[in-house]
Amino acid sequence: MATITNYTTLQTAATEYLGRDQDTTLIARIPSFIQLCEAKLNRTLFVRQMEQRSVTTLDTGTTDPEFVSLPSDFQSMRRIRLSSVSGKPCLEFRSGTQMDEIRYSAANVSGRPQFFTIMGDEIELLPTPDQNYDVEMVYRKNIPALSSNTTNWLLDLAPDAYLYGTLLEATPYLKNDERIQVWAAGFSNAIDALNNLGMTSTFNAGPLTMRVSGVAP
Repeated sequence: MATITNYTTLQTAATEYLGRDQDTTLIARIPSFIQLCEAKLNRTLFVRQMEQRSVTTLDTGTTDPEFVSLPSDFQSMRRIRLSSVSGKPCLEFRSGTQMDEIRYSAANVSGRPQFFTIMGDEIELLPTPDQNYDVEMVYRKNIPALSSNTTNWLLDLAPDAYLYGTLLEATPYLKNDERIQVWAAGFSNAIDALNNLGMTSTFNAGPLTMRVSGVAP
């Protein structure tokens, strides 16, 4: 079997595993199977490599300074704060309805943002910024697609997740292939192992400190 080191060798390995070298239609669909695999990985993986920090500066000279575009690879927010303000205060999440209620009650007065919500591909801040603050966000990002990259961190870390996931996405084409259960188990095991590793690397990064209630650290 070909060693899996990049997008091309992943396709070669998938072709070898499928054992249908003469089926040109199937081989032509392997990039689509990889794309479907990545979509599933983006929904099921929760590891530290998917966290990204981004800093942007608000521009009060724009028509709507309370709206900030989200990064193109954004999935979900972990934290957002004003990094140019002393203490770097975090913004609190509010629903769109709550934002409207607060904005109405405050008569839309501008000031230092305290709240945020996510609407479509933008972040809405409240109050409307009164100056050009630096905003730092930590968010969960999509896995870089192999169709646009020779390789990525996940293929380097877990080629088995990519391979079994790709083979599994070929099952509608293969129909009643007896290997499907093996591929499904391989993919599930890879996802579980990666998520466990992500949990361990995040929460076991250092020794825990015991705190007694009422006693200052």
